[in-house]
Amino acid sequence: MNPKVIDENRQGTTLKTIATSGNTKKLFIESYGCQMNFSDSEIVASILAQQGYDTTDALEDADLVLVNTCSIRDKAEQTVRKRLEKYNAVKKINPGMKVGVLGCMAERLKSKFLEEEKIVDLVVGPDAYKDLPNLLSEVNAGRDAVNVLLSKDETYGDIAPVRLGGNGVSAFVSITRGCDNMCTFCVVPFTRGRERSRDPQSIVSEVNDLGQKGYKEITLLGQNVDSYLWYGGGLKKDFKNASAIEQASAIDFAQLLEMVARAQPKMRIRFSTSNPQDMTADVLYAMAKHDNICNYIHLPVQSGSTRILKEMNRQHTREQYMTLIDTVRSILPDCGISQDMISGFPTETEQDHQDTLSLMDYVQYDFGFMFMYSERPGTMAARKMTDDVPEEVKKRRLNDIIIRQRAHSAYRTKQFVGKTVEVLIEKESKKSAAHWSGRTPQNTVVVFEKNQYQPGDFVMVHIDDCTSATLIGTPLHYSKTQND
Repeated sequence: MNPKVIDENRQGTTLKTIATSGNTKKLFIESYGCQMNFSDSEIVASILAQQGYDTTDALEDADLVLVNTCSIRDKAEQTVRKRLEKYNAVKKINPGMKVGVLGCMAERLKSKFLEEEKIVDLVVGPDAYKDLPNLLSEVNAGRDAVNVLLSKDETYGDIAPVRLGGNGVSAFVSITRGCDNMCTFCVVPFTRGRERSRDPQSIVSEVNDLGQKGYKEITLLGQNVDSYLWYGGGLKKDFKNASAIEQASAIDFAQLLEMVARAQPKMRIRFSTSNPQDMTADVLYAMAKHDNICNYIHLPVQSGSTRILKEMNRQHTREQYMTLIDTVRSILPDCGISQDMISGFPTETEQDHQDTLSLMDYVQYDFGFMFMYSERPGTMAARKMTDDVPEEVKKRRLNDIIIRQRAHSAYRTKQFVGKTVEVLIEKESKKSAAHWSGRTPQNTVVVFEKNQYQPGDFVMVHIDDCTSATLIGTPLHYSKTQND
């Protein structure tokens, strides 16, 4: 799991799709949390489009309001609660409007939402979205509706997601659901269930469909993508019970990467998130072999202290993580690497904190996602550990981590100055209507003058200058990827 890939700029995004002919009902859907939640919202929109719902970004017009929730951090939960208050204020004006909670918070707080606070009409867990038509029938009949059952086999591989609110250039493709790792700080195994993988053929079909629709980049998504294992369906933990033929013909993540890369050789392939103990050299060799697999790995570590890693149940030591970094650097010398880091985990000492800073110095990450520890109800840490690091100490240590990461980000960014890189244009720059914004294969943002180029173009850009996190360049010409 990772409390990252939580893009703060996307939180609370309202998703809007092209209207479907004949649909008369309006769906307002808002998403919080990680990329998986945004991907799930696209699945929900697709299911409800078959029930006569088009999306709207006007809350007041909605017949059905859904909020896709996150339980990773307390901040996300508090934000969702405030949004529910807003929805219910509108509901007083529009009493026919129904309000539902989806996702991780739904599973964790089902009774509270429905029975105690009576603030929603339906509660739907992350494995129950196909049950939405039945649940809506219950609600329309005047009954509360809830389904938070976790599944052993649901992957939504048969649902073609509606692409919501995207740029038409990049898209998420979900390949696994759930997590088996049981990190002590994390609620994901309890809210999303055990690990299961999606049929590789359905993944390749979705990627091919995106290619036909003009998408230029996809990100393969999972709580732990490197743990991907398809042996005909079912939970990963049951693989040992599979037949000899099923085991021999199983597809792992490295093989899936190859399949996707070969299927769409002109499409950039990214993936997120990796857990250190599951990343193999085979994945790195697949990345090295295929030019269209981006040289970028999000590799959460959470702490640089082996003692704290053990307390977190992270399944790897500081030394093992550093060895993995060495392996990445040897096979993919120009690979971008990013981290997740938690400050102030229970029992963390000043020495543990210094171990984290020294690990950061060893790796010199390109980017980072850094958080103070916040106790999440239901986790092993909440049940068995005392949150004993004072708030001011957590804040100071987090600030140390942020300062260190800024310095490393600035160093990594400066390495691009004077070089020419391939950039996939994604959108207009936030700061200038005359400039495009895109990313290198290493995931570094580049801005440059628009000239004749358009979103979705692959352009070779000479890097002239940089800020701590952004490259500034001059476009030269279309890249080989564009011209082939």
